Amino acid sequence: MSVLSVIYMAAALLVAVYGGNALLLSVLYLRRRGKGPVEPSLVDWPRVTVQLPIYNEMYVIKRLVRAVAQLEYPRDRLQIQVLDDSTDESTWLARALVDHYRQQGLDIVLVHRRERQGFKAGALANGMTTARGEFIAILDADFVPAPDFLKRTVAHLVADPRLGFVQTRWSYLNADYSSLTLAQTIALDGHFVVEHLARNRNGLLMNFNGTAGVWRTEAIKDAGGWQSDTLTEDVDLSFRAQLAGWQARYLPEVEAPAELPPQMAAFKRQQARWATGAAQCLVKLAGPLLRGESAARSEGGQTQRAVPSLSWPVRLEGLLHLSVWIAHPMSLVLLLLLVPMLLGQIPVTLNLTMFWLMALGPIFAYALSQRHLHADWKRRMIASMPVLALIGTGLALSNTVAIARGLLARNRTFQRTPKFHIEGRGDRWAGNRYALSFEWTVVGELLLALYALGAVVVAVVAGNYFAVPFLLLYVGGYGYVGLYGLRDAWAGKQARPRVRQKPMAADSQAK
Repeated sequence: MSVLSVIYMAAALLVAVYGGNALLLSVLYLRRRGKGPVEPSLVDWPRVTVQLPIYNEMYVIKRLVRAVAQLEYPRDRLQIQVLDDSTDESTWLARALVDHYRQQGLDIVLVHRRERQGFKAGALANGMTTARGEFIAILDADFVPAPDFLKRTVAHLVADPRLGFVQTRWSYLNADYSSLTLAQTIALDGHFVVEHLARNRNGLLMNFNGTAGVWRTEAIKDAGGWQSDTLTEDVDLSFRAQLAGWQARYLPEVEAPAELPPQMAAFKRQQARWATGAAQCLVKLAGPLLRGESAARSEGGQTQRAVPSLSWPVRLEGLLHLSVWIAHPMSLVLLLLLVPMLLGQIPVTLNLTMFWLMALGPIFAYALSQRHLHADWKRRMIASMPVLALIGTGLALSNTVAIARGLLARNRTFQRTPKFHIEGRGDRWAGNRYALSFEWTVVGELLLALYALGAVVVAVVAGNYFAVPFLLLYVGGYGYVGLYGLRDAWAGKQARPRVRQKPMAADSQAK
């Protein structure tokens, strides 16, 4: 067996493993998809701090703060912190909102940092120094919580002292805005409906998603607090907390509406950050996961109690969870090696068969999530799956570059996903100040599309027709993502930036 064949087989096997894991989680979901824990009822509500980390969010800050101000929770038990690291008009918009609602009797404060030390993790840690809540809810700028959000989440934490955090299910304000946003909903639903429920109700480790959840303050401190050595501080803390013996609970019946990135460059930036952070968390947490045991530690680092060892299935699933983004560089390797293998007449049929079979895992998970949520789930799957397949393939280059940079570069900058206040089809992101400009991975994606097209020719000439559908997926994936990026860059360049003016009165932005 040649070296190329060995490398190709290894890459195909890794892709197959993650596809197979998606299939396994789908089976576990079917096993435990029945009714979850009963929602507890409380009379004596604990003190809660709601943290709103923002960074240059001038288009959505009003929507966020207004929604949080309408939370149905005893006012004498509620503290709201606007954790602002902004460098633009977002700060005075936030200050005007805070002043307005404070005059209405709400305990709300603006915590502005001039230095963005530690990025989001640093803002959350800084907020904790003055947080008075026994529990801490976190909501990102693109979320619009329902008025009963706190009551439906905090009750679970009060009723079960073993719980370190609860996570709610994301829903979407602009799901039908475009083919891109619709495809995102299907992918995220697969994660929130199937994967989260499967992991949580089968005793596996699940991650906190950074927003739309509530933490027990003691659990944050016990697990070592918010740390900024990865770009996914949410995944990092949630795994450390569970390794320290705290439990998590997923609440699929509680929805948290959010805005999806409508621009391809913004979506790619979000995915790249998640891929980088997961790889960093894998490097950081692989050792503790392999050992399967930990000790809960206070902020001073002193061991407080021993924690029972995790079983091997739990450890293995945790490692697969953190390393799932490796499928992207492996997908890229498969494409790059296919041409020399075809030219060298090296058999690829077995590898491609394994790839196609394991690709059914994610598709099955997506279908289950849509069936759970929507009566017209078949129509949604038919409408979105082709685009989702193209995007999933075409993101491989961008995510591979992001993983490499995150693991090799010392400067790991947290690049936020821009929010544009896009809800209806008539809304436009082009001309928004935060719209991203042309990014050079588009060139690489288009070149890879051409490379895959050349590989199709090679496969046909070599008589290996079995490889053609596989290669056409690469042609379509990289071509779709690259051309979509070009179109967005052109639209953004043609549009005139929209800049908001400073309000005349302190409360004008709150009304």
